[in-house]
Amino acid sequence: MEFKLKFIVLVLGILFTGLTAGLCFTWSNAVTPGIGRLDNLTFLKSFQSMNRAIINWKFMIVFFGPVLLLFLNTYLFKENNTSFWLFLIAALLFFAGIGLVTILGNVPLNEVLDKSHLEELSKIELQELRNKFEQPWNRWHTIRTISSISAFVLLIMGILYSK
Repeated sequence: MEFKLKFIVLVLGILFTGLTAGLCFTWSNAVTPGIGRLDNLTFLKSFQSMNRAIINWKFMIVFFGPVLLLFLNTYLFKENNTSFWLFLIAALLFFAGIGLVTILGNVPLNEVLDKSHLEELSKIELQELRNKFEQPWNRWHTIRTISSISAFVLLIMGILYSK
């Protein structure tokens, strides 16, 4: 039973962390640069639409699941010193770099954008909103990308030392 639990927690933690890293990498390298080329209204409407679409149960499980799974994984591998420390660092990195950054950095920006009635704004107001949103959001997201990829690499390293 314990082996099964360890295996399930490890696999789900790595899978969800890898999916999150892939999502963050794709957003950083394709989505935000692509929509960054759009005019202000189209950019803001696109971002608003994507933010609304991504909030669903599948995303929430994959994106925030590792916050719990990685700490549980750390506990389950406590007898293996090297794996324990690699898994703990991955868990802390994911918690801070994904969980906290998302909640404290990206979500407040998303909420400002979500509450905006874009069609009612002037061109100057659209530019101001974009200036307040785009660069700060991208900076926070860069932290998420680096954190999720780093956590994923640490998990892979932890597997290599778990034997």
